[in-house]
Amino acid sequence: MAATLACQVSRDTLLRLLRRTPLPPTPVPQVLGIDDWAWRRGHTYGTILIELQRHQPVDLLPDREAEILANWLREHPGVQIASRDRGGNYAEGLREGAPGAIQVADRFHLLKNLGDAVQKLLTRHLLAFRRKPATKVSQEGNQKQKAGPPIKQPLKVTPELAAIRVVREEERLARYEQVITLREQGWSHQAIADRLGMGSSTVQSWLAAGHFPKRKSRQQSSKLDRFLPYLQQRRAQGCFNMVQLHQEIRERGYQGSYEAMRHILLRVFPKEQKWQRIPSEKDVQPHVALSPREAMWLFLRRPEKLTAKEQHSLEHLCQIHEEVALAYQLVQQFAEMLRTRSGGQLDAWLDAVLATSLADLHSFAKGIKSDIEAVEAGLILPWSNGMVEGQVNRLKLIKRQMYGRAHFDLLRLRVLHHDVSSHTKCA
Repeated sequence: MAATLACQVSRDTLLRLLRRTPLPPTPVPQVLGIDDWAWRRGHTYGTILIELQRHQPVDLLPDREAEILANWLREHPGVQIASRDRGGNYAEGLREGAPGAIQVADRFHLLKNLGDAVQKLLTRHLLAFRRKPATKVSQEGNQKQKAGPPIKQPLKVTPELAAIRVVREEERLARYEQVITLREQGWSHQAIADRLGMGSSTVQSWLAAGHFPKRKSRQQSSKLDRFLPYLQQRRAQGCFNMVQLHQEIRERGYQGSYEAMRHILLRVFPKEQKWQRIPSEKDVQPHVALSPREAMWLFLRRPEKLTAKEQHSLEHLCQIHEEVALAYQLVQQFAEMLRTRSGGQLDAWLDAVLATSLADLHSFAKGIKSDIEAVEAGLILPWSNGMVEGQVNRLKLIKRQMYGRAHFDLLRLRVLHHDVSSHTKCA
């Protein structure tokens, strides 16, 4: 920039002048937003202070310790309301530096903490549900259950597919005749392979066979092979319920899927017309394919905003255990308090949670009780850390523009000066 302006000055001089530039005077905020930002993620963090009424940064602090925040508050008395996350350092710093200020727990962090507790509960129940053994069924073949429609036999080879196979076999025969002709002319195996674009091992095997080697259907082994005698025995006893047979062989060590077993049985017994998929007790059990995190988001979202598929998944989810259904009711009650600012119902909600057997929600409720005043304020007052999170993103952008090479003092100047200049232009 200096070269463009024809200004003969070094970059070190420019940085020195910038560091000497005084910060514009900033009035002490009455409503303060506090959050941390990563100088080096996982290692070093700082603190950003935002004046929530004017949406402007007030200061940057070099770390997130309670004493640093307390000292800043003592030097800038007058803060009446402070919005913060659930971290203990900021709560302690506010108690020491501004004991008269109302602390407001950020609603987003409250919902996030609740989501973490719910995810632990769902992880435990989903794991137990998926490990549940298959329902024991009767070993008799003539179950008194309503039979479903017969299973369709595998599709036969279509005329089009048969024609393609014939053409490919003719091409293969022509290739074989070329190999024989070239060999009779004295060509070596490798020369024939290079000429025809084949593998030398294929050429060698064809010549060693002495005749055209037709393709053989592949006979592949499967996990079901050692269970076929048992299945033949059950078939002879009159059991044609594939669901029941699949459950029986799984109890005997079979690890394959139902579809794999069905495919092999229809191939081994192609003329059998009695195979039926009779509904079993397992068929009416809820099917839950959600991950714990996906299930947690269904718990937190508004019911009226769920799609039909999500509502169906949620209904199945609540069927796997009574604790899951109870947890959903409690989570929705807390989310409704957040949306409607109904902090007066918090005590009753905490008592209801602690009266249940939901250990994961107990931990969340006890954490709320230890910070009850700030949480109640968060459920009543309009202030939150939403603006602070936006300013943290702007700080990250400025830090990236400096390629991570500037010291804290220069970053602080750029954040505070840049914000003042942008507001001046807008005005």
